[in-house]
Amino acid sequence: MSLTYRDAGVDIDKQNLFVQAIRSSVKSTHGPEVIGGIGGFAGLFKMDIRNYREPILVSSTDGVGTKLKIAFMADNHAGVGIDLVAMVVNDIIVVGAQPLFFLDYFATGKLDVERAKTVIEGITQGCLEAGCALIGGETAEMPGFYGQQEYDLAGFGVGVVDADKTIDGSRISAKDVIIGLHSSGLHSNGFSLVRKVLFEQAGMGIDDYVDDLSKPLAEELLTPTRIYVKSILNILRGFEIKGIVHITGGGFVDNIPRVLPARSSAVIERGSWNVPPIFRFIQDIGTIDDAEMYRTFNMGIGMALVVSAKDADDVMLRLKGLKESADIIGFIETRAQGGEPVILS
Repeated sequence: MSLTYRDAGVDIDKQNLFVQAIRSSVKSTHGPEVIGGIGGFAGLFKMDIRNYREPILVSSTDGVGTKLKIAFMADNHAGVGIDLVAMVVNDIIVVGAQPLFFLDYFATGKLDVERAKTVIEGITQGCLEAGCALIGGETAEMPGFYGQQEYDLAGFGVGVVDADKTIDGSRISAKDVIIGLHSSGLHSNGFSLVRKVLFEQAGMGIDDYVDDLSKPLAEELLTPTRIYVKSILNILRGFEIKGIVHITGGGFVDNIPRVLPARSSAVIERGSWNVPPIFRFIQDIGTIDDAEMYRTFNMGIGMALVVSAKDADDVMLRLKGLKESADIIGFIETRAQGGEPVILS
């Protein structure tokens, strides 16, 4: 009897069944710009360029990282798809671009159709929140490379912005104001440190109820990353945003300098917003100093906007109307000779 691909651990029939199972969910993200459906060799998207004088395509790719380990531990896969989309589209919006479409890559040791369907449903939810279409993806069954209950995710997104509306931070100047948009928690960064502190050092269990958090640990750690796209696009229609920073891997210290002119420093006033309890909980257990916390985590601020001082109050009012929690968290000053780009005051 000859061997088959299924004997080697790859079930093509199951993969075809999976595509059928997610078809309606994926289609819910499609508008008239999407040509055809899923299952082809490539996704087709007809961009309407009539509203753009000089359109520039903007692309980004990312994953969820070791937060997936938490999903495996809790056997809860409903939110990681949202995380995947968020990490990509939040990077696209920082240059002022509107996300257009998204593709995913799902790799696993052995395909569990229901689990994979749950992940893809999260991705479609994230795409709906971001206003972009899920136009394709790839499912790879890789026995011997991943454990049978393990999977990995990668996402790829494309957006568009008019050339004269691109946000690159070049107009940032002294006395500009920094507005911080609150995060939903840890988002998708720092989880290697989180796991080391909570599970290796403290010996906690994923299902432990934590009084300091007023919820089970798994619920806190698996809270999906906030998607800021629609709120920021709304703000951009009424105000000049000089710079936008996605506070992701590298925290405040490594991300803010990416949009600052060489002549500027960002002063972050640490007492200007309420840091969510999860961050202090991790810091206390791990005896981590502030500098490391602000370089690893978002500390409750998922996105930062740099605006003129004259616009700050009006932008804050608009954000409140959009039900986006935010605080003024700092300002821009002229950088001293040899000074740091980010000052945590």
